[in-house]
Amino acid sequence: MKISIIGAGNVGATCAMRIAQEGLGQVLLVDIAASLAKGKAADLQDARFLLKCDYHISGTSDIAEIKDSNLVIVTAGLVRKPGMAREELLSKNAGILGEIAENIARLAPEATVIVVTNPLDLMTRLVLQKTGFKRAKVFGMGISLDASRFANLIAEELDIPTAEILPCLIGSHGEGMLPLPRLTSVKGVVLDEFLNEERCARVVSRTKERGAEIVGCLGNASAYFAPSAAVLELVRAVVKDEKRTIGVSALLDGEYGIKGACIGVPCRLGKKGIEKIVELELDSEEKKALLQAAERLKEQYSLIERA
Repeated sequence: MKISIIGAGNVGATCAMRIAQEGLGQVLLVDIAASLAKGKAADLQDARFLLKCDYHISGTSDIAEIKDSNLVIVTAGLVRKPGMAREELLSKNAGILGEIAENIARLAPEATVIVVTNPLDLMTRLVLQKTGFKRAKVFGMGISLDASRFANLIAEELDIPTAEILPCLIGSHGEGMLPLPRLTSVKGVVLDEFLNEERCARVVSRTKERGAEIVGCLGNASAYFAPSAAVLELVRAVVKDEKRTIGVSALLDGEYGIKGACIGVPCRLGKKGIEKIVELELDSEEKKALLQAAERLKEQYSLIERA
């Protein structure tokens, strides 16, 4: 299994480390910056003896080396700075990912592609369009990370282990994020039984702002430990053909009453990529919020198409 990671920044390099340590495949780290990927790959290789783990990571600045990759993870692009919304990255990262997508289509036409670059839902749609791949083969990491953050903040609020929580969250990886307390459970019991309306609203709000909170703390960087863990979960599901249901940004074609937008929904993942889009039973307010988030994404994506 050849797994290429395009972008050797904090997220890309940490993804490489996690994937290699689990023995999921031969990892290639790619970055346009001269010698950056090569240096980080060498550093990761030097840890093999200490970790007692005989993985293989190589690094390059030559995109042509992704040829015949089975799986491509795209983390390249500019990162958010304090006070910057994910959507503000749109025009700059669209240019970067458009070129990357064309290279993926040319060099690795059979690959499954996982998009991590922000604004994630829009970049996922762009990669789909530029590669011309089937929608099952391209999806974004997005809400798997958001669901993990939701679970963590619930655990902090209740002072319980995260393993006792089954979070449910849909929507965009941004302002249109929809944590769903009604469909989230703690020890098999709905979250509403543990948190009153005020506390629940506080956890939901913190989940939506968590990414910005971390960016504000880090300064000129964004989160990478949790995002790389979310990517690992997706890679594992594909490589091991787990048939697991995980939230990802997927192109909808009538599901949830949405057509032509990539947005976060639960999907069953396996060796073919997205094998099924799972439709939750949403109430009227949840449906309305999801539709509004999708329409906003369509409007934003039209800016790329007009550029």
